[in-house]
Amino acid sequence: MKGKYYMKKGLLLLPAVLMLVSVSACGSESTAAEKVIGTTETVSADDLKPLSSADREKIGYQLELPEKGEEICVLETNFGTICIRFFPDAAPKAVYNFKSLVLSGYYDGILFHRVCDDFMIQGGDPTATGRGGESVWGTNFADEFHKNLLNITGAVSCANSGPDTNGSQFFINAVQPGSIDWEYYEQVYTEYYKPDPETFAYYYGSTLDTSKVTKEYKALYDEYGGNMHLDGAYSTSGRGHTVFGQVFEGLDVVQAIEKVETDENDKPLKDVQILSAKIVPYE
Repeated sequence: MKGKYYMKKGLLLLPAVLMLVSVSACGSESTAAEKVIGTTETVSADDLKPLSSADREKIGYQLELPEKGEEICVLETNFGTICIRFFPDAAPKAVYNFKSLVLSGYYDGILFHRVCDDFMIQGGDPTATGRGGESVWGTNFADEFHKNLLNITGAVSCANSGPDTNGSQFFINAVQPGSIDWEYYEQVYTEYYKPDPETFAYYYGSTLDTSKVTKEYKALYDEYGGNMHLDGAYSTSGRGHTVFGQVFEGLDVVQAIEKVETDENDKPLKDVQILSAKIVPYE
């Protein structure tokens, strides 16, 4: 059972393969937001300049509140409001892409087309099929893994169909804390990956490299829950999903969405919609 569950979770966020209570507002609408560059193929160093110089050298910093004036995203959904802070220091391209798409109105009206209870909610595809959408540059962009940004509950990450295939789709991790079986991950790594890494990577993509796991890493996942096997910096093959944001308000909305009834393809039977997405300064 655990092996099948691991396989399922390891593949759920491959849209090209598979199919891919309200809270108060978190800021006011920004009048000086970043420009949208359309479909240019490259981004200059100035465009990727970090918005904050805060310390990024410890696991768990993604749970800190934004600084006053820091640009955040407010997603208004038909289930309530979700507020997201960004990490441009660690994932500049992913942040720039997401913010640019928000500012262009790209996400307004889009559905969360895949919802998996105790796993994640996924959106960002205008076709709602899991196979659509594109980045602000019109092409895929590279992964940006960081050892201190993890796919814990509330983390906002890029959905992809393999290494360096990020576009417009994203997901929010939503896993109950206290449910992680560390012995199982150690068993998978020791008994299956280490003897035959090439075959394992071919069939399963990636697994948690337990030799890289620290007590701080375990403690964070035990307290908040999440999807360790999606952390590219801790995977056996370097495959994973880029974390570029964190829900700091409205996690109850995310948890309400993950409980909606779905069909056999994890598509909600009733629309879960992003009514509007805005970039605003945190107050």
